[in-house]
Amino acid sequence: MNATDSKSGVVSPLSLLKLIAYSCIGIFVFFIPISIGGKETIPLDHIVSWLRNDYGQMAEVYAILVVLAGGAYPFISGNWRTSKTQTVLSIFKVLGVVTAVMAFFSVGPAFLFEKDMLPFLFSKLVVPVGLIVPIGAVFLAFLIGYGLLEFAGVLLQPIMKPLFKTPGKSAIDAVASFVGSYSIGLLITNRVYKSGQYSAKEAAIIATGFSTVSATFMVIVAKTLGLMDVWNVFFWATLLITFVVTAITVRLFPLSKMDDTAESREVEKFQHSRFKQAALEGLEVASNANPLARNILQNIKEGMLMAMSILPSIMSVGLCGLLLAKYTPVFEWIGYLFYPFAWIAQLPDPMMVATASATGLAEMFLPALIAAKSVFVVKFVVGVVSISSILFFSASIPCILSTEIPLNIKQMLIVWYQRVALTILIASPVAFWAEQFIK
Repeated sequence: MNATDSKSGVVSPLSLLKLIAYSCIGIFVFFIPISIGGKETIPLDHIVSWLRNDYGQMAEVYAILVVLAGGAYPFISGNWRTSKTQTVLSIFKVLGVVTAVMAFFSVGPAFLFEKDMLPFLFSKLVVPVGLIVPIGAVFLAFLIGYGLLEFAGVLLQPIMKPLFKTPGKSAIDAVASFVGSYSIGLLITNRVYKSGQYSAKEAAIIATGFSTVSATFMVIVAKTLGLMDVWNVFFWATLLITFVVTAITVRLFPLSKMDDTAESREVEKFQHSRFKQAALEGLEVASNANPLARNILQNIKEGMLMAMSILPSIMSVGLCGLLLAKYTPVFEWIGYLFYPFAWIAQLPDPMMVATASATGLAEMFLPALIAAKSVFVVKFVVGVVSISSILFFSASIPCILSTEIPLNIKQMLIVWYQRVALTILIASPVAFWAEQFIK
């Protein structure tokens, strides 16, 4: 007999225990700050900080090995020749290997070893990201594998269609991206789109509006900007602002003009109250889920593959972005497109916000690097922008291009511009309010 039955509502105590206990563990690790050694932050951050402080040299050796594996993987797997985009990305990963080796052995031109260049990329980003992604993946097994996503998805159905013009099940994509990664969210979206349950418009909205970097990456952004003291405020503000921006962009060109026909439309028919139905669906997933150890191993595998993909790109694309930002006016020019919005928002350094926001098109970490030494309000806004903009060339745009979702680069650039401009306007008053928490 199944642990849950949607008709009878029969519930297995074991399934209920797994849904509640595992979900609580996941929530605790990602969202509940605790104080250890005089430092108050979320448990995941404590774990990564402990590894970096007590095993710093080993962490660097591990990071360089992951970069080397990431540079080799596209050629071993053959992914490098699947498309022109993958070929270009694979070349950048090889460049990432070269720069990472230079950083690790401190060999290369002096200008690359200024504090805000290779040393910063390797020590402050590559090492912690290399640790936090697979470690975070372990605890994601608790958060996304035992019914919490499905429970939240059913509860959120009534707001998805009127706000975002997407089916209720797209809430799962949104939450999967925030607590997992954009790659997980895009994988779900592509599968559902190919099955005919999403229209081209709906799939494009989800890909450009919900496929954010994960909570683990948000920790890296917050740490880089010195915002961990207001982590919960930063996280929930970013989540809310991201979805508010999405609700606006779905009503703007080009998303509003895309084809909205789908073969199999979602039907909302519940035999119980919405809360009970949400609980039953969550419990059914918990009852049918793989054993915890198997889920953790699968998540670690996916986390390591993701780290292998990301770390070389941080070293190559990130370095290119930093060099362009420091030695050329390219991002300053692009930044002028956002200056009016930062000025209207009355931010302390509108040009800093505009320029930093523009760099996010190359790599989502770059805005945080540029604004790391600015004032709190600027750092907060730039941090939200780096997450809410969603689209960037080092990862999310190539990922979308590798799916069957009918979005081209021109359309994504337009959506990116809309998202950055709107986020600056919306995040600014929140940043001034959040500043009260550090006084």
